[in-house]
Amino acid sequence: MKGRKTKRDCDLCGKEGVRIQRTTRIFGKGKDLVVIEQIPMVRRPHCHESYYTADTLHEIDRLRLHRKSLAEKRSIGVIAFA
Repeated sequence: MKGRKTKRDCDLCGKEGVRIQRTTRIFGKGKDLVVIEQIPMVRRPHCHESYYTADTLHEIDRLRLHRKSLAEKRSIGVIAFA
C-alpha cells in the first residue's frame, strides 16, 4: 500500500508518528463490486490502530452510491492466494 503519508501526533498516546496513509479497498461483490483507490486511513503505529475518519466513511458511502457515474472501467488480473 504505497501512498503519500503525513505525520502528526497520536490523540491517544501523544507520540509522534501517526500517519495518514492512502489505501485501496474493494467494496461489494458481483455487479456491485467497486474498487476505491487513494482512501485516506489514519495509522497509529504506537497504539497499533488504524481507522477511517467519519468524513472518509461518508465519502466512501457517497462514492459507492454513485459508482456507476464515477467509476472508470478497467480490466484487472485476479490471483487466488493458495
